Amino acid sequence: QVQLVESGGGLVQAGGSLRLSCAASGYTLSYKAVGWFRQVPGKEREGVGCITHSDDSTLYADSVKGRFTVSRDNAKNMVYLQMNSLEPGDTAVYYCAAAPFGYYAKDYLTKSPYDYWGQGTQVTVSS
Repeated sequence: QVQLVESGGGLVQAGGSLRLSCAASGYTLSYKAVGWFRQVPGKEREGVGCITHSDDSTLYADSVKGRFTVSRDNAKNMVYLQMNSLEPGDTAVYYCAAAPFGYYAKDYLTKSPYDYWGQGTQVTVSS
């Protein structure tokens, strides 16, 4: 059974940092594209960053570019979202998701390629 589990969320002051982790069981993340999404109540889930293809190229939403970094540790079967210079507008539930390779890079910032999703972790940034 495939399972993705996010961890690392919490409360942080504006300007601070958090690192979210996405752990997989029953699934090898090194063979998959992995995306990070976030959602606030009443809004669509939006893609913030992803690590795509076997060369580990990354892509980010404009709102987080230069502040967030997606990376993977294949030995641990984990993918991370390093979030720096956090802003109150980054407050949301953050989700990781996994998808097969083969889509255009830009598609991985949308929900459509993703087969599996985690349950989410809350990130709250106070001003």
